Amino acid sequence: MAKIGAIIAAMRAVPGVYLLDRESDADHNRSVVTIAGEPDAVAEAALRGVGKAAELIDLTEHSGAHPRMGATDVVPFIPVEGVSIEDCVALAKKVGREIWERYRIPVYFYEAAAQRPERSNLENIRKGQFEGLLAEVPKNPDRAPDIGEPRLHPTAGATVVGARKFLVAYNINLSTPDLEIAKKISKNIRFSNGGLRYVKAMGVDLRARHLAQVSINMTDFEQTPLHRVFEMVKREAERYGVAIVGSEIVGLIPKRAIELTADFYLQLENFSPAQVFENRIEASLSGNVTPDGPGKLAALAQPFLDAVAEPTATPGGGSVAALAGALGASLGQMVASLSRKKKSQAAYVDQLSDALAEFQVSSRALSEAIDRDAASFNHVMTAYKLPKDTSELEGQRDAAIQQALHGAASVPLEVARQATEVFDRLGQLQSISSPSMYSDIRVGRLMAAAAVRGALENVAINLESITDSEFAKRLREESATLAARVAESPVGVSR
Repeated sequence: MAKIGAIIAAMRAVPGVYLLDRESDADHNRSVVTIAGEPDAVAEAALRGVGKAAELIDLTEHSGAHPRMGATDVVPFIPVEGVSIEDCVALAKKVGREIWERYRIPVYFYEAAAQRPERSNLENIRKGQFEGLLAEVPKNPDRAPDIGEPRLHPTAGATVVGARKFLVAYNINLSTPDLEIAKKISKNIRFSNGGLRYVKAMGVDLRARHLAQVSINMTDFEQTPLHRVFEMVKREAERYGVAIVGSEIVGLIPKRAIELTADFYLQLENFSPAQVFENRIEASLSGNVTPDGPGKLAALAQPFLDAVAEPTATPGGGSVAALAGALGASLGQMVASLSRKKKSQAAYVDQLSDALAEFQVSSRALSEAIDRDAASFNHVMTAYKLPKDTSELEGQRDAAIQQALHGAASVPLEVARQATEVFDRLGQLQSISSPSMYSDIRVGRLMAAAAVRGALENVAINLESITDSEFAKRLREESATLAARVAESPVGVSR
């Protein structure tokens, strides 16, 4: 613990850095330190932490239940406020280079900062751990680091640096010391083996407590929430006659993750995060709540409305179509969430929960398409501005225009596909949802249908300038099919 304290002290010595949490586990033989602050300050603190860890930790004398390949095993940068994931990628690359320059510790990049597709997943990089990589890296070019010489530091190993969304480290302890049961459960719940999306898991032996543990990393807690993971582990454990004796969060967890879980287990009627006391204070301090009641909805919508109204080409009709689809999917989430809390719909809880998860995925994809559509059109405008003074330059410009037009047609087609799925799924929701929300289903279907038709208008206008006749034919045929699906199916629902 004295060594861990010294490492943290080195990080805290950087002005403007705040220590949010420190977590250590004897069985894992691993510590997690969470710091926050302005990007440059956090970067410097991370670097100092890496240096102090290399000074104090000798991996040739280290053991523990958790896989590792470096004294500082992983350094992830996570956007919190006013920083994008792209900013975090740039910061990761900068810190990775500096780790090698200062300490001669080789670096691998992962998640959003990965330089090779197979290195997006941390487990692929860490395979073999320190001992295996120490021998393999000098001989196998495929295992060579992204920064530094093809060898590990003799005592500090290698460090993995990356950028990612907030990860929830969640462990579930079983009423058995049988590690094989924990491993089997882990295999069944993790996504790589066909389990839950955004879930990574492994079995761990908690020798000090005579228990086996399912150790879980949740990479997107909104799309695969905490309670779904807990319930699946519980069901899997029951197959082996084992119970759950407790669970734990390693490090910090976003408040939203707890709100989702509380909503699920308490089956709160008409629950909203705005009912959380601290959320209301925060909203009041930011000016998003008025004395007469919440004004947050209008405050949230106005910036996008203002952006659309600006005399600029983007955001335009394609972005508006994507927003319409996202709103339809969000209404689906609301209907499914409220319906599953009603006693009259108790027989459909599992179906409604599945529908809720599907609407969440669609809403996220369509909301991301708002920016993607604007970006794709901006690429077209940029291509048209390329020089054409010579025949060579004109040829390059034409090729760039065609490539950009392909993207500008493909993005709204994806929106139309997603919105059509939302339209169909809302129709299927009618038979299992509460009759009191039929009007919400109708509005959602109207929004989804508008999204399909609006997106296809953007597909059509881009196809007019595309010279690849086969590509254009394929997109026109699919567009006709999607348009027919929302035209032939009735939007209304009967009572």
